[in-house]
Parts: sequence; structure tokens; C-alpha cells
Amino acid sequence: MDKFSSMSNFFGRYKYIITLLVFGVIIVFLDENSILRRMEVANEARNTRNEIEKYRQEFEESTLRLNELDADSNSIERIAREKYLMKKPNEDIFVFEEDLEQ
Repeated sequence: MDKFSSMSNFFGRYKYIITLLVFGVIIVFLDENSILRRMEVANEARNTRNEIEKYRQEFEESTLRLNELDADSNSIERIAREKYLMKKPNEDIFVFEEDLEQ
């Protein structure tokens, strides 16, 4: 009975602090909308925004290249030669290792 009395005394004296601690644990760790979950969602949203920006830049670069191809027929030949290593029947192509690394 002495232990029950001392525990009752302890909880009676610190009931507000204990309640706040339990509430804090629930909010931080156990709740569906916990702070940890919100941090994960914010991190995921930041990563998604970065990915969107990366794809937007790729889209703009591709659009510029497409416009360049529409405007200049010589650029099609240049891209075919540089990127796909195409050649005319009477030409020889020399590929350097430095060019392949790029």
C-alpha cells in the first residue's frame, strides 16, 4: 500500500507535467499527422520540386534544339555527325577517346 500511496502522491504532484509529456509523445511520434511525418512529407515535396525544375530545364533545352533544327537544315546534319557518328559515303570518321568521355 505504501508504493501505491507514493505513486499516487507523485502523479498528483506532477500530473500537469506528465500530461504534457504524454501529449508531446503522442504529437511527435504516434499521431497520424505527427511532426516526423510532416518533416518526411516536406522533404518529399522539396525533392519533387527539384525534380520538376530539372525536367523543366531539360524541356526548355530540348525545345531550343528542336527550334534550331526547324530553322536550320545544316544543324540536322551536324547533330547526326556529332551525336550518332554518321558519315557520307566518301568520308572517314576519326573518334578520339577524349570525345567519347564527354
